[in-house]
Amino acid sequence: MSQYTEAGHLADKSSQPLKIALVIVGVIMAVEVIGGILSNSLALLGDAGHMLVDGLALGLSLFAMALARRLATASKTYGYHRAEIMAALTNGTILVLVSLYIFYEAYQRFFDPPQVRTPLMIVVAVIGLAGNLAGVLLLRRRSRRNLNIKAAFWHIVGDTISSVGVIVGGVIILFTGWYVVDPIIAVLIGGIILWGAVRIVRESSDILLESVPRHINVDEVVAAIKGVPGVQDVHDIHIWTITSGLNALSAHVRIEDQTVSHSAEIVEAVNQHLARDFDIRHTTLQLECQSCPTGLVCYISPDQNRGED
Repeated sequence: MSQYTEAGHLADKSSQPLKIALVIVGVIMAVEVIGGILSNSLALLGDAGHMLVDGLALGLSLFAMALARRLATASKTYGYHRAEIMAALTNGTILVLVSLYIFYEAYQRFFDPPQVRTPLMIVVAVIGLAGNLAGVLLLRRRSRRNLNIKAAFWHIVGDTISSVGVIVGGVIILFTGWYVVDPIIAVLIGGIILWGAVRIVRESSDILLESVPRHINVDEVVAAIKGVPGVQDVHDIHIWTITSGLNALSAHVRIEDQTVSHSAEIVEAVNQHLARDFDIRHTTLQLECQSCPTGLVCYISPDQNRGED
């Protein structure tokens, strides 16, 4: 199975939890809209609006994952895997805007705190919390390996924190009548959402800018390649991420003057080191030798040996 087909297969496996999470978000949003109207709770209506944004974000994530499963073409040789990263960047940006809107609404409520029917507000918020926790459990494990799912995961985390905030605020208001608690909790919610959003925007931007993955040290990679018997030097090295979980490397490798079959063995050894130690599984290596007037060019993938011009 090629790297691109494998990535598409992983995207297909990851889409099912997103679909379930989308249904959960839709149901909770409907409950909060009804509960917000009946209880006259602006906090619940605001949270429902947040859920609407999250539903759109989850839909965008699913669309991007479906697009990423399309095979590579002659004009798009990497396929559509970057669609997931673009969706993650879009979702992260939306989260930033949502947090800023929460700050704005909180500022308004400091001057005019709304009066609400707190018992109904608390009950609806508890229902929302239960649904959001189910969504968090669905996406948590897969969010560690896929940036697009991580963005969707942080949307659900934001909803969960928001539900907790509404519950805490409702309880305090119920016993004290301090309606100013609502905007204070809203600011805390917005800060947590903003923290997660900035991380997602930074990570997705790094991938789009083809930065070196955070877990990889270039000097260590160079040292590992030089440690392979027959390798004399490494230069013009580039390491980047095609999409979440698919790292790539290109480099010029100077080797001793030897037969082509032995050169292929060196390339295979280099690829094994890169895959095992750095999770780099797509490589393009240009082999050069000092005694040759021109470099010997060899492009070999770690999972299937094939030569390309």
